Amino acid sequence: MLDRELVMYTRTTGCPFVTIAERVLREYNVPYREIYIDKDPIARQRVKAWTGFLSVPTLVVAEPGYILPIEEPEPLPEGMSPQGIDRGMMLTEPREPQLVAWLQKHEFIR
Repeated sequence: MLDRELVMYTRTTGCPFVTIAERVLREYNVPYREIYIDKDPIARQRVKAWTGFLSVPTLVVAEPGYILPIEEPEPLPEGMSPQGIDRGMMLTEPREPQLVAWLQKHEFIR
């Protein structure tokens, strides 16, 4: 059993990056918890602070039962989009190869 949990900050309305993440997680049978930023104002503020935008999905590696990253995410360069950037315990709006590599790095998939 892993000593970490995958948490995906998402929203209830459609998004191509969320669709990619859900498909990859389903294909690799990776369990995860969803936090909906359009239903939870604190989660919305948190994603905005982390990414500079309301970027979903924002995936984090958390301790079991928690929703914050185990470690503070690496900072983004000023004005840079968070899209697909591996920030250690956080990944936002990844394409499929970026997500698979990040999940492997954190041992959610082998």
